[in-house]
Amino acid sequence: MPPSLDDWLPQGHTARFVSEVVEEMLDLTPIYAAYATRDGGPPYDPRMMLKVLLYGYSTGVTSSREIERRCQVDVAFRWLSANDAPDYRSISRFRRRHLGRLDQLFTQVLRLCSDAGLVKLGRVALDGTKLRASASRHKAMSHDRMGPRIADLKRQVRELLDEAEATDRAEDAEFGEDRRGDELPKELMTREGRLAKLRAAKRAIEEEARTKAAEKAGSAAREKGAGEAEVKAAETRARKAAVPDPKAQRSFTDPDARIMKTHEGFQYAYNAQAVTDEKSQVVIAVAVTQQATDVRQWQPMVAATEQQLITAGITEKPRRWLADAGYYSDENVKASGEKGMDVLIATGRLSHHERVEPAPRGRIPEAATRRERMARRLRTQQGRADYARRKAIAEPPFGQMKVRQAAGHLRLRGLAGAQGEWLLHGICHNLRKLSKGGAGPIGQPA
Repeated sequence: MPPSLDDWLPQGHTARFVSEVVEEMLDLTPIYAAYATRDGGPPYDPRMMLKVLLYGYSTGVTSSREIERRCQVDVAFRWLSANDAPDYRSISRFRRRHLGRLDQLFTQVLRLCSDAGLVKLGRVALDGTKLRASASRHKAMSHDRMGPRIADLKRQVRELLDEAEATDRAEDAEFGEDRRGDELPKELMTREGRLAKLRAAKRAIEEEARTKAAEKAGSAAREKGAGEAEVKAAETRARKAAVPDPKAQRSFTDPDARIMKTHEGFQYAYNAQAVTDEKSQVVIAVAVTQQATDVRQWQPMVAATEQQLITAGITEKPRRWLADAGYYSDENVKASGEKGMDVLIATGRLSHHERVEPAPRGRIPEAATRRERMARRLRTQQGRADYARRKAIAEPPFGQMKVRQAAGHLRLRGLAGAQGEWLLHGICHNLRKLSKGGAGPIGQPA
């Protein structure tokens, strides 16, 4: 009798837990529905492909080529794929094809974590981290270099067209007018492609500058108490007067990525957001943005969390929200207060060894601003005790995903690809928490 792979894989192994979750706990109807309009079935069973993908990401194997190799030499991968090793193109296409359905899987896993008692919604913390994009800094160009380069390429295209026209006339005179006349030299096609990319990148930088200027002007007008019409007028004026930063860059490998400060210096990256529950560090909501700063992510992430909880059938709401100074703005605090939320957002960063003095006793002055009221609350005994938990809640999931799941460097390009891959990492993180709450550790190497 041939050897059985099932005998080679220990009981309680990570791969068995992933298989059990996919087989018995997840509804894959949306994924199977994607193949309903095709003639014939998918090349590989979607259930098997999902198992391999989840196990790979849970153990830090995110490359489709490496997953293919593991399906040939790694017992756990071979067990999950039933010895039917998919090629890397099929794995890559499956991952990219179902990015839009990962949010439904995320919701299902969140519900499983809640049912297992891993989500309590006492204190929750919002934080962001930078994820390296799949883009090279050497294949990028700044705005001040694009103008001369566009002019140079236009000149080259014009010269090539003139040369092609002269060649056509000479050949027509020599061989007759039998050529189609629509053949383009390879050099011309290459240069026209570059020219189109440069023009698109230049327009994107200019539009981003206009958008930033409008947002800044609108926020300033709102803080002064301006009406909506005045805010719109200020935004329109700012858009017209906006001038792009000459050093603003665009990558040609991933145009959606932006230069951001990471632990490796300034790199093309995305800003990944996550809301984490205190009880077991289960991630409740995730998102990816192109904005390097966090201040504009507060309200969208609050809305995403509320929607995620409703979709998952969780009726409770977070008792207290925690966030660092990067999320503070009077507008964010005001919006949270109007929704009846209990929030603690740092009003500024502490310098090294700086101590927080206790809040002054007595009534809060009526003329105190929102920032002053928040700063005073953070200095109370309860406020300091709550805010001291922020780092312990928000930051471990990022470390765990970057170390165990290799989440720090994205494989997929484009904003949609980055969002889908961050969702996939969130699903695997929550699966690891779920396994620790019942079926044993997940994410340990085979």
